[in-house]
Amino acid sequence: MGRSAWSCWQRIFSTAVLYGSLALFTSILHNVFLLYYVETFVSIYKIDKISFWVGETVFLIWNSLNDPLFGWLSDHSFLSSSQPGSQITSPEVVLKRLKALSTSGPLFALSFLAFWVAWARPGLQFLLCLCLYDGFLTMVDLHHSALLADLAVSAADRTRLNFHCSVFSALGSLSVFLSYCFWDKEDFYSFRLFCVTMAAISSLGFFLVSRLLQRRFQKEVHPRQDEALTLKELSVGHAPLTHPEKPVTIRQYLKQLSKHKNFMWFVSMNLIQVFHCHFNNNFFPLFLEHLLSDNISASTGSVLLGISYIAPHLNNLYFLTLCQRYGVYQVIRWLFMLKLGLSVAMLLAGADHIYLLCIFIASNRVFTEGTCKLLKLVISDLVDEDFVVNRRQQATSALLFGMVALLTKPGQTLAPLIGTWLLCVYTGYDIFEREPVKDSVVSVPHVAAGSGTQPLRLGCFHMLVFVPITCALLQLATWSRFTLHGRKLQGIKTLRQGAQHGHLIDVKAI
Repeated sequence: MGRSAWSCWQRIFSTAVLYGSLALFTSILHNVFLLYYVETFVSIYKIDKISFWVGETVFLIWNSLNDPLFGWLSDHSFLSSSQPGSQITSPEVVLKRLKALSTSGPLFALSFLAFWVAWARPGLQFLLCLCLYDGFLTMVDLHHSALLADLAVSAADRTRLNFHCSVFSALGSLSVFLSYCFWDKEDFYSFRLFCVTMAAISSLGFFLVSRLLQRRFQKEVHPRQDEALTLKELSVGHAPLTHPEKPVTIRQYLKQLSKHKNFMWFVSMNLIQVFHCHFNNNFFPLFLEHLLSDNISASTGSVLLGISYIAPHLNNLYFLTLCQRYGVYQVIRWLFMLKLGLSVAMLLAGADHIYLLCIFIASNRVFTEGTCKLLKLVISDLVDEDFVVNRRQQATSALLFGMVALLTKPGQTLAPLIGTWLLCVYTGYDIFEREPVKDSVVSVPHVAAGSGTQPLRLGCFHMLVFVPITCALLQLATWSRFTLHGRKLQGIKTLRQGAQHGHLIDVKAI
């Protein structure tokens, strides 16, 4: 009875649906975490300022290092093999990642619960909760992202997988709206029950979906293991005079990456993209307050906030259809040009057009987040190129995703630092002291704005338009140097499929 039930579920859901559902079980928790963890510790647990900044500093270091660390621990064995002819097949790699997800997924849900119950001194709990949560989140995200490159090689199949991720991520964003019904700083009990429910759904979902996918790919592994054993017995699995390869050290791997020009150009572009995404997240409430609050209602502001959370996932569905027709490289280039065009148009229109400001503030965040969600497809292509250029026996997808994260996460730190500095330079407004610093006010030209525009409002407007203009120009310059698209990309994919002939997954199942 149990086996027939498993078989029934496997027939109903395709691999793409199951893979995409893993994004749901991550997003229902992570969106709530981002929205409430700071206010919980500051307003409810009453953490002191020093403990808060110490925790954030340690978290920043850990957050930057754990991606390449976990990626290396996961994939360093794939860089070379100590025995000739012992190539690992893609289904075996997928099984390894799914087993990791079946363990790290429930642990990620458990670490999420640790935030909402006071079990230690606020400073200590803040530090431990952040590090535990981010550690398990990194493990989940790395293996889930790596599966995108391991499950499929063709652009169409990867786009289909990413499409389902966007659908389920949009569904996961609904947890933000549900959380508003339970959030109450005076009575935290209801919110805790809500978090326990979300964590239970996430934990159970990770376990069941991982098990379903494991059963599906185990059917592919066993026949291939039997074939490999037969070849070994007949001594035809490899050439008799081949010698074992030496393991690739981390130093050698970093040297290989430094020579990977497309990787370096992509990281440069992505660093700017990460900066812009977090700049929008950090200063979205500030722009609403100083540019729109006097002219729109609170309900309109909440609608704009809700759109900024859900629309990127829905918009990505359309972007992915464009990717299938024109290619990821071209769609991302168009989005950079759109960002530049909209920002210049808003600059020329000025700060007094309220409805244009509403549209621009929302669309700026939506298109920026939408671009971020397409970049996993580019990293998957870089995995293919790294596999071919360095003649790997198996693609090191998790390790490459981890190295990208290491080199681009400084953008998360630079966004609030540069943003607050620009705000102080333009207006003299210090968000920490809440008092204007008169000596640092700079005379700025009024661009299509009324003479009565306040310096703080005008400064926020200039930040709102000049930051995306600068980012777009830099990104267009770096992205033009990226050559992994068109015929070259198709050639790389053909070479990878040829090199792993007989070791790749049957994409028809996706």
